[in-house]
Amino acid sequence: MFTLKNSLLEIAIHPVGAELQKISAVKNGLEFMWDGNPEIWSGHAPNLFPVVGELKDGRFTYEKKIYYLSRHGFARRSDDFVIAEQSENNLSLKLTYSEATLLNYPFKFEFLVNYSLVQNQIKITYTVKNLDDKTIYFSVGGHPAFKCPLYPEETYEDYSLKFEHPETSPTHLLNVSTGLFTSETEAVFNTPDTIPLHAHLFDKDALVFKDLKSKSVALISKNHGEILNFKFGDFPFLGIWAKPNSNFVCIEPWQGLADSEDSNQLIKDKEGIVALEKNTTYNATYIIEIHEKHLV
Repeated sequence: MFTLKNSLLEIAIHPVGAELQKISAVKNGLEFMWDGNPEIWSGHAPNLFPVVGELKDGRFTYEKKIYYLSRHGFARRSDDFVIAEQSENNLSLKLTYSEATLLNYPFKFEFLVNYSLVQNQIKITYTVKNLDDKTIYFSVGGHPAFKCPLYPEETYEDYSLKFEHPETSPTHLLNVSTGLFTSETEAVFNTPDTIPLHAHLFDKDALVFKDLKSKSVALISKNHGEILNFKFGDFPFLGIWAKPNSNFVCIEPWQGLADSEDSNQLIKDKEGIVALEKNTTYNATYIIEIHEKHLV
């Protein structure tokens, strides 16, 4: 396990999947991340690459050849990440294509996950470098899970998500059994900028937004105010998810989406896909900002 620490926060990153697994307040010991209880959901903050979500039939087609990838891609379970850079407040882990990855994903790439600790902020940056002699196609995203409730006297229903701007964006519904998008949408915002958390909010799987005005969302406790602010300005899509009746909430910035039920399965046509030309680099950052009143 790798750790970064300053006077306010300490974070821990597991080398498998380059996964953030802990955010702790240095002074009072408060833990802000979900503990990854395997009886409920074993994840903490998986890094999603080279796809986000489920592929139709678990596969895609490129140049008339079929390739198979599991939900959210292979990076999150990879033990091939190596240190690219490390200092007291910064860590960059790198995954490079191999003969094994080329069997399921026919592109030569370098995928870096960089963690930077700056006062009360954790900055997570994804970098994809095209090492191929052709355009490569990928999606990338985060999946961090936050402890909810944070304080022992609270309940899940004491919490809400407050968006930067008033919103009317519907959630795009997934087929719960396949993980693919249907053609249906559903209204979520009963109040202009807030989604209250409750036990049945995710009965139909994740809330998925494709056209939010906001580029930040805050996790709010009615008893303790703002817990954290989540900034996702580099990402066009946002997922919100938890296991029903669990004590966490995932806020997921995505550049990419699951397939729809009527997908043609061509990776070049996939919604939200990034087409990265040879000799070029892609970067996207999201920021977790812990409110300082919980750090004293």
